[in-house]
Amino acid sequence: MQITSSLASFVSVLWLIMFSPAGFKAKPVSCSLWTEPQLPVFSMNGDFVIGGIFSIHYYMSTEQNNYTRLPPQPKCSGSMDFRELRFARTLEFTIREINNSTDLLPDITLGYQIYDSCSASSIKVAFQFANGLDSVFSDNNSCSKSAAATVPAIVGDSSSTSSINMARTLGLFGIPQVSHSATCACLSDKRQFPAFFRTVPSDHHQAAALARMVKYYGWTWIGAVRSDTDYGNYGMASFLKAAQKEGICVEYSEVYYRTQPRSKLERVANVIRRSMARVIVAFINIVEMRFILEELARNPLPPLQWIGSEAWITHPDFLQFNICAGALGFGVPRSVIPGLREFLLDLSPAQASKSPLLTEFWQSSFSCSLKGWTGSSSNFQECDGSEDIHALQNPYTDTSQLSNTIMVYEATYAIAHAIHGVICNDTQCNKTNTFSPWQILNQLKSVNFSTKNGYQVNFDSNGDPVAVYELINLQFKKDGTLDSVPVGYYDSSKPTGQEFSMISAIHWVGGQTEVPVSVCSESCPPGTRKAVQKGRPVCCYDCIPCAEGEISNKTDSVDCVRCPTEFWPSTKQDSCLPKLVEFLSWDDTLAIILTGFSITGAFMSLCVATIFYRHRASPIVRANNSELSFLLLFSLTLCFLCSLTFIGRPSEWSCMLRHTAFGITFVLCISCVLGKTIVVLMAFRATIPGSNVMKWFGPPQQRLSVLAFTLMQAVICVIWLKVSPPFPFRNVKHYKDKIILECNLGSTIGFWAVLGYIGFLAFLCFVLAFLARKLPDNFNEAKFITFSMLIFCAVWITFIPSYVSSPGKFTVAVEIFAILASSFGLVICIFAPKCFVILFRPAQNTKKHLMGKVPSKSL
Repeated sequence: MQITSSLASFVSVLWLIMFSPAGFKAKPVSCSLWTEPQLPVFSMNGDFVIGGIFSIHYYMSTEQNNYTRLPPQPKCSGSMDFRELRFARTLEFTIREINNSTDLLPDITLGYQIYDSCSASSIKVAFQFANGLDSVFSDNNSCSKSAAATVPAIVGDSSSTSSINMARTLGLFGIPQVSHSATCACLSDKRQFPAFFRTVPSDHHQAAALARMVKYYGWTWIGAVRSDTDYGNYGMASFLKAAQKEGICVEYSEVYYRTQPRSKLERVANVIRRSMARVIVAFINIVEMRFILEELARNPLPPLQWIGSEAWITHPDFLQFNICAGALGFGVPRSVIPGLREFLLDLSPAQASKSPLLTEFWQSSFSCSLKGWTGSSSNFQECDGSEDIHALQNPYTDTSQLSNTIMVYEATYAIAHAIHGVICNDTQCNKTNTFSPWQILNQLKSVNFSTKNGYQVNFDSNGDPVAVYELINLQFKKDGTLDSVPVGYYDSSKPTGQEFSMISAIHWVGGQTEVPVSVCSESCPPGTRKAVQKGRPVCCYDCIPCAEGEISNKTDSVDCVRCPTEFWPSTKQDSCLPKLVEFLSWDDTLAIILTGFSITGAFMSLCVATIFYRHRASPIVRANNSELSFLLLFSLTLCFLCSLTFIGRPSEWSCMLRHTAFGITFVLCISCVLGKTIVVLMAFRATIPGSNVMKWFGPPQQRLSVLAFTLMQAVICVIWLKVSPPFPFRNVKHYKDKIILECNLGSTIGFWAVLGYIGFLAFLCFVLAFLARKLPDNFNEAKFITFSMLIFCAVWITFIPSYVSSPGKFTVAVEIFAILASSFGLVICIFAPKCFVILFRPAQNTKKHLMGKVPSKSL
């Protein structure tokens, strides 16, 4: 591209030196060009002549320059592109249609000069458009040309590379150029190409549309092939930039140009064969694409999903390659130009023989030589007149659904409207008006009209139209031949996400109905995240399960997300579910068992109370302080029942009730036991002569001591509830996957004060009972109190580490177990022996036996 730019600049400077007045200050001379001008392939005179240039031939033959003589005129070679010939003749048709119009340029005749660029640089033709075809010229005895150009505007060229070369040159003279097929995004730069317009959308839009389509079908691992031309390089650069934004990775990006050695072509084909990518995006010209497909067809290769750019996907030549079946790409929307087919087919052998280009077309189409044509091939027999152009089936005659041909039609009309705007007023047009190309250029910027077939034509600030494409799919017809079928549309003017609209099903490569897969790594399912493989593109990754407590709910998640505090991942780690709330519920097996023991214990206490009440007059009941015994049994019943407050969903009231009820009832219970123990000790002291200690431990004093001990615990509980009471608490830290619904102690000091006070009373009771264990009565209650307190203290000493270390609902279960175990210990150790004597040893239930005057027997 830089070489072309430098060449254009050099030729421009050379032209100015050769033909400017400053270059010829000597005597007046007649100026002439060194070489003959290149003649147009089609031309017609008119009041204003529009230029046209098309790549009708694929090559331009050149000879090596030895710099000893002027180089010969370059000549076109290679086969003819019938579609490009149709473009050229469409320009002829459109100008004739405009000339017959009474609304556009009335009484004005447009002419044309159409050239064949031979798919090569067209700088010479560009200068001819600026200066005319005269080989000898002189103006006022000086070798200078008038300011006015030969043509006011130009249609063409077809390729981006040729258009770039022309646009750089024509831009110096302000001659507007309207291309029907040059799509390179670089041509939108008005600083470099101020006079360039086009009726075909820029590759910037096509590249973005291709990237979105590739992303839409989930292809993240693709190959890329491009022409080593401005069209291919700029187009692929735009596509790769858009693909990167869409998260698409390119396994390889190969470049090829038609003049490169065959080894290069073979290398490109081998890269395609060996690649893992099953989708290939080809931003490539027709010739290079044909070479690559022919090379790939030599050896079998896996099915490839081709994604084509507008340059080749709609070209009929590629319908002969079965490996293109299923190919997708964008093309200019198709339409029909009324009257064009009749114009193209209005061609006889006599008319064709008048034009070298049409003669070549006739001979190539019918494989015969026109009579009298000296340039005909000796391999052809002479045409016999039976040739029927209406029976031809080739790109020249196929006008059923035109695409780029429409762009030629629109470009020609745009120029005509611009000329009309310069030389015409509301009533008439003045053919004698002179104007400069700059006026046409400025007028083109504001043209806005609709063609006969309903297309709106206008240009934005970059000289580009609105990007509207057909999505083309190459499908097999019933007869086994390929056909290009429109399956959808893309309109860049629509809101983001709504640009695509599908109209029919796509036939994928290999005839499959499912979208082919082309990925470096399979998609990571929800519950995993992508981890890029070291040294490879981002599309090559491993799927790593989310860490504990994290989820990913999308396919191909880059990161996992931690669940909120009260949620936990599902088994597949693809969603956050509310954590299981754990507490000792009534329907829990453990709760049922503990409830059974609690009710059993309460029932046992009531049964003992019933037995004691029925035998309240018996010596064994009266001798053991029946009032304290009944109060103790009542408190034990409450102890058994208070364990039920620990079961069920914790609430504000249940949390406060469970600990205070437990603390007060147990102090009441221990106070009664302590009172009985003190009574036993003092009773023994009272038997000593002269001792009157029992008057201080009578029933009133016993009641007062029990009340005082219990009231002190009640005061501790009230202070605890007032300062920092227990409250329901959702513990989310102990378990990762569930929530423990428990009662927070509020003030731990309050809890341990309640528990410590119970422990102090129990320890004091145990010490006093231990001291009285060997008193000489036959039925010494102090022994049983000692055992009960020993069990009580053992249970609650064991409770402390168990309570601290037990998780969840087992914390509550341990506390209930401690309450029940200590309560059962008191009932069994203190009252079971008495009940046994009352029920099964009535002979021992006498005062003499209790006083030790009757020998006791073994129980």
